[in-house]
Amino acid sequence: MNREFPDDIHDSIKRFCAEGDSLAGTENYPDAIAQYEQALAILPTPHQEWEASTWIYAALGDTHFLAGNFERARQALTTVMLCPNALDNPFLWLRRGEVYFELGDMKQAQDSLASAFMLAGREIFETEDPKYAAFILPKLEQTK
Repeated sequence: MNREFPDDIHDSIKRFCAEGDSLAGTENYPDAIAQYEQALAILPTPHQEWEASTWIYAALGDTHFLAGNFERARQALTTVMLCPNALDNPFLWLRRGEVYFELGDMKQAQDSLASAFMLAGREIFETEDPKYAAFILPKLEQTK
């Protein structure tokens, strides 16, 4: 569902997320996460009904991943998959696969990284740590 919410809430969410993005860009992950959580706190419930939830949970998952908080990243990236347009987003599958890889759940890592590859091709791995491509690409080539 893609409902509209009042402009003041939308503007506040955008402001919190922009500030979070700026802080994440300087590797100030704890403060970035706090900004994303503030955006989430003002999002009407249930969160998964709003398009904004997709980018808030995606930002939380990505930032937790970058900070090395893999379990918290897993939680956010599991929730985001229930949000609008998430299943078609290759970055979300990539980051989800990387998180599962770091947590040692190689089955989930394989499934998620394969989904990222199917949606975006080999290029999705170009800016990531090469270990993820090294893990999944040989498996995908075996199935050809």
